[in-house]
Order: sequence, then structure tokens, then C-alpha cells
Amino acid sequence: MKTFSAKAEEIHRNWWLVDAENQILGRLATKIADILRGKNKAVYTPHCDTGDFVVVINAAKVRVTGKKPSAKIYTSFSGYVGGHKSESFEKRQARHPELLVERAVRGMIPHNRLGRSQFTKLKVYAGAEHPHTAQQPKELKIA
Repeated sequence: MKTFSAKAEEIHRNWWLVDAENQILGRLATKIADILRGKNKAVYTPHCDTGDFVVVINAAKVRVTGKKPSAKIYTSFSGYVGGHKSESFEKRQARHPELLVERAVRGMIPHNRLGRSQFTKLKVYAGAEHPHTAQQPKELKIA
């Protein structure tokens, strides 16, 4: 028995449509990360990009549990003196809700060149409209 290794020209990529309305952010992000990496396929190879494209709609309606809406803080640092910025979950959801899903998924894929190429296959939109109807994405139900 020989070990199977997927090749770039053999990989078939599907498009998936995920509705994030009333979904819990972390559970949604793990499912999306698995699809982006290709872990749901039989041809999964850890060092190759075997994943599919994922289109997420209604990112503004994603939710978190417990006290996280007011207690969860997103921070950034520019590197300059006084360059610390922080923002709560509620404020970020009101200002730029796509970043919530993108940041949650980015933390669940590899932090290297492979992960960056996998992350480019994620398309997140705050509302129900998206420009990827030509790709005919199949709807993915996440319970």
C-alpha cells in the first residue's frame, strides 16, 4: 500500500455557500476552516491546498455565547508609541462585521504560505447578497 499525495492539477474545487445568520462564531469558523483546508475530502494532503471556496453571507448576524458581546476585546498594535487600539465585539460587529468571521477563520488555518493561499478562498459578506452567483455555489448547512 502506497501513501497517496494529491497533486495541484488533480484537485477539483467546489464553491460552498454558508449562511451565518444565528450561527455561533467559533463553531461556524471551524467548519469553514476544515473546508478551506480540504479536510472534508478523501484526497486531503496536509502540505497541499486541496480545499474548496467558501462564500459566507449574513456575517453581520453571527452571534457569540455568554458575555462575549460586551467582554470580548479585539486589539491591534501599530508598533508606534500609543499605537494600541482595542474594540469590543459589539462595536466591531456594528462597524465591520466581515472581520469577525475572517479573523476567527484565519486563526484556525496554518500560519504560513499555505495558510495564506487557503485563506484567499474565503469570501465574506455582511448582507445576503454576494457577487459569486456565476460559480453556482452549493448551500452548506451547518447545524
